[in-house]
Amino acid sequence: MPAIIRPGMPLDSDAMHVDDCRVDTPRLILRELEEADAPAAYAWESDPEVVRYQSNDISSIDDTLGYIRRVRLDSAMRPRLLYELGAERRDDGLLLGRVGLRVKRPEHREAEIWFAFRRDLWGQGYAGEAMEALLDLGFGRLGLHRAFGDCDPRNARSARLMEKLGMQREGHLRQNWWLKGEWCDSWIYSVLEEEWASRSRRTRSPAPS
Repeated sequence: MPAIIRPGMPLDSDAMHVDDCRVDTPRLILRELEEADAPAAYAWESDPEVVRYQSNDISSIDDTLGYIRRVRLDSAMRPRLLYELGAERRDDGLLLGRVGLRVKRPEHREAEIWFAFRRDLWGQGYAGEAMEALLDLGFGRLGLHRAFGDCDPRNARSARLMEKLGMQREGHLRQNWWLKGEWCDSWIYSVLEEEWASRSRRTRSPAPS
């Protein structure tokens, strides 16, 4: 049974730790990344359009494998602060992308979120479906109070997705990143546990007959 998290309580290792995490959605399975996923993940990690506004540059297959290995090491720590999950399509087992959540300040029950998906599947709703499930995990099982993400203001797709998730834009940081040869701005988005609960009730309640 999930631990009971009351307002103002800090997270503890039992509340935030989920071994071998798996989350099912209508079209996807969110699961732990494996070393065998490196070739599939390379499809988006090597795409210049996918990584255009990410902190990492275009990755080689070895870079991708190394990243997965680091994720697995971080995920094995206790308390577990990182949940970097692959998004696998239920119909055919294709790995479409990854979503991530890192608890930044356990004492304040706060986490950062992110996502990256294959470009040939953009616009089909997979990233939104995966992120909704990840935030359900964060605000439910992990007991978060606040989740936040950031994007370059030019990254309209990411901004639009966070807004669709009910996240509010709360800040504009000017030239806070030196990235790929230029100074870049950041928009900061966030959502609170009560806002996520309210959104979930609205979007998942049966329509009136």
